[in-house]
Amino acid sequence: MTLLHLAVLAPFLMAIVVPFLYRYLRQIHTGWFVLLLPVLLFAYLIQFLPSVANGESIMETMAWVPSLGINFTVYVDGLGLLFALLITGIGALVVLYSIYYLSKKTEALNNFYVYLLMFMGAMLGVVLADNLIVLYVFWELTSLASSLLIGYWFHREKSRYGAQKSMLITVFGGFAMLAGFSLLYVMAGTFSIRELIAQADVIAGHALFLPAMLLVLLGAFTKSAQFPFHIWLPDAMEAPTPVSAYLHSATMVKAGIYLVARLTPVFAGGAEWFWIVSGFGLFTLIWGSYSAIKQTDLKSILAFSTVSQLGLIMCLLGIGSSAVHFGYGSPESELYLIATLTAVFHLINHATFKGCLFMVVGIVDHETGTRDIRKLGGLMTFMPVTFTLAVVGSLSMAGLPPFNGFLSKEMFFTAVLRAAQLDIFNMETWGLLFPVIAWVASVFTFIYSMILLFKTFTGKYQPEKLDKKPHEAPVGMLVSPVILGSLVIILGFFPNVLSHTLLKPAMVSILPMLLETIDHFGVHIYMWHGFNAELMMTIGVVAAGTVLYRVMFKGESIYERLRQTDPLNHIYDSALVGLIKGSIAITRVQMTGLLRDYFAYMSVFMILLLGYATYRYQALAIDMESVAPISTYVWILAIVFILSTLSVPFINHRLTAIIAVGVIGFLLALLFVVFRAPDLALTQLLVETVMVVLFLLCFYHLPELRKESFKPIFKWTNVIISVAVGAIVTLIAFGSLAAGHHLNFEPISTYFIENSYTLAGGKNMVNVILVDFRGLDTVLEVLVLAIAALGVVTMVKLRMTGREDV
Repeated sequence: MTLLHLAVLAPFLMAIVVPFLYRYLRQIHTGWFVLLLPVLLFAYLIQFLPSVANGESIMETMAWVPSLGINFTVYVDGLGLLFALLITGIGALVVLYSIYYLSKKTEALNNFYVYLLMFMGAMLGVVLADNLIVLYVFWELTSLASSLLIGYWFHREKSRYGAQKSMLITVFGGFAMLAGFSLLYVMAGTFSIRELIAQADVIAGHALFLPAMLLVLLGAFTKSAQFPFHIWLPDAMEAPTPVSAYLHSATMVKAGIYLVARLTPVFAGGAEWFWIVSGFGLFTLIWGSYSAIKQTDLKSILAFSTVSQLGLIMCLLGIGSSAVHFGYGSPESELYLIATLTAVFHLINHATFKGCLFMVVGIVDHETGTRDIRKLGGLMTFMPVTFTLAVVGSLSMAGLPPFNGFLSKEMFFTAVLRAAQLDIFNMETWGLLFPVIAWVASVFTFIYSMILLFKTFTGKYQPEKLDKKPHEAPVGMLVSPVILGSLVIILGFFPNVLSHTLLKPAMVSILPMLLETIDHFGVHIYMWHGFNAELMMTIGVVAAGTVLYRVMFKGESIYERLRQTDPLNHIYDSALVGLIKGSIAITRVQMTGLLRDYFAYMSVFMILLLGYATYRYQALAIDMESVAPISTYVWILAIVFILSTLSVPFINHRLTAIIAVGVIGFLLALLFVVFRAPDLALTQLLVETVMVVLFLLCFYHLPELRKESFKPIFKWTNVIISVAVGAIVTLIAFGSLAAGHHLNFEPISTYFIENSYTLAGGKNMVNVILVDFRGLDTVLEVLVLAIAALGVVTMVKLRMTGREDV
């Protein structure tokens, strides 16, 4: 294991230590110990900046399941490093903020930091893994850890609801994504992302290309809260504010963005990828921004704002993919690289101003006891530093100068204007929608940014509606948002400070082959770019947004006219209720409490599955030419065997039935002797003897039970199922025998005959198979029996009377 592997796994290792720190060092806030880890990881990762900026990448591999092509390969390139620095950098600020937000006296800090560290490690694994299966494992760990974080205050119903919703939606998408990864493996024969990119031409020409793309995008859209899967994100606001800041600014919701960016070289260039990614992004942008202005909770406003901003970034990645269509090095491709560059740049900007704003909202909630803007107002004089931070974050989110949000918004306008000029993918017809929707969504963005700022800090002060007397937050709680707010300003005035070190390497990762041929490609971002269409659009946004803001909050309240709840929530709730009712109905039909019913269900399923497989692959065949003659002994044994089996259902006394079943086992051992398998016969005799003795001892001491009576139709159903099971097994045996003769398969017994002694040192092949070749299976089977035995002993010792609820 290398230091890079250890860096990814370090948060998980730290999570093991946290409960002990919390238990034995409670006088110190646990967050101070946890804070050291993201700081060290950030310092460790930042040393890769010079190498990555020079076009190099770092890769370390550790074998995991090499026989299946699954290795724990950590790959650091421009895109992975950008995300890793965001995860650890913002993570350190979030942990620092949480030390002052969560009380060490009243909060379960051990749980909080264990979940947070699990989440941090999982996100690092997602962005640094080169193998798709490893990426998927970390991906699902993010879903699990985020649900635990959202449900941290589990005594609240809304927290449990939000945690369940996020888990159901994101895990559903994760399963779809896993199916997409499997299809990619079928097409390319590898799980390595680098090797998939190298085979992009092969994948693009494959019949499974479109299904794989749709499944992968389903996973990305659910994770990044794209419409209509965005409904889990507002409910995730029930998590503590430090968690919200982390999930929204730098981590979970960006995982889908990362996946789309990472797999752009594999899927981009076609109309399907362009329209799905940009179309869903554009609709999510306008839907999220419109929904945000209807909210009265500050965190809900920011939640829908995040939905909107994620749609913006997704839309940009979709538009940027058109560059691949025009081919490497063409002038047209360079025109549309601006979209991908803007996506990367806005990713950083969004992390800074959104992280700052979430922490500001957390401070307001912490110091006033409410986040409802109908109760807030006039806090500017009580909280001047927090107000200043809110000004910086809100104006940047609204896209106003001189903050970094203005730069990326102007570049976004440039990208959609160029998209409208595309003459491919039917953009001649629909291309105008891009700048129109982008402009309208920007007006909504301006409005909800002003709502957040002015409704909270200006206007009438309403002390009677507040739970606490407001005052400025402690210095420690202000440090993190001040750092993020400073970055908003610094990146606004000096946007090119990251051009060579982060932006360009990330661009090369997203469009590697495209940019390899463009030697002169460089990133140059300017605050002032003249009186052009983009600037006119911004002036229009400010003018229209100001007028609408004034009109909307004049007279009757907007919140009485607009429905705050997203209508898609009703669909989700109804579907969940229907799912639960359906599950209960099926369970009532299936779980009858009768063992014979369960056997019947399993047998019918097996008959249908094997019958369909036999029919589908035309495996039904009977070849009697090569069958050896059946001796008299075998005929006699077979007849006794059948008669013994048929007698079992007609025996009323259970001890007699056990003896009859034992006779069947002993007859089977005799068959093994006839067929010259003494080892197998000996094993069968021993097992059968032990089983019969044990059953006789157990049933002898148990009370007699009343014999149940059933209708004739029930008995005949069982007869039909039993005969069908015997028939399908016999047909499969004949089919296998015929296939073995015609296809000349080598029997698996040959391998065991040749290797039992040389590999395991045993002459009893059956024992060698059980103990060596299937040793792990045998151990697990013994473990299951041991657990069952413990359960039986416990039940006996409880001596329950039958009234207990178990």
